[in-house]
Amino acid sequence: MNTDKKITLVERVKSPTPKFFRKIRTIGLMIGAIGGALLAAPVALPSVVGTIAGYLATIGVVASAVSQTAVRD
Repeated sequence: MNTDKKITLVERVKSPTPKFFRKIRTIGLMIGAIGGALLAAPVALPSVVGTIAGYLATIGVVASAVSQTAVRD
């Protein structure tokens, strides 16, 4: 990528994402979905499971967001 040209966040999100980062985005979405499902479970779960589910949801969202903004040269 030419470092002389600065691109905006919108341009970055709309531009093509490399194959590796598409895989990371998909894995992040799956991890986030698992965390969200555990947090929304209609049964009482131990507090440690709730804490881990919150971490999973956060990790999934961050991994997906970061991988979405990676651009191809």
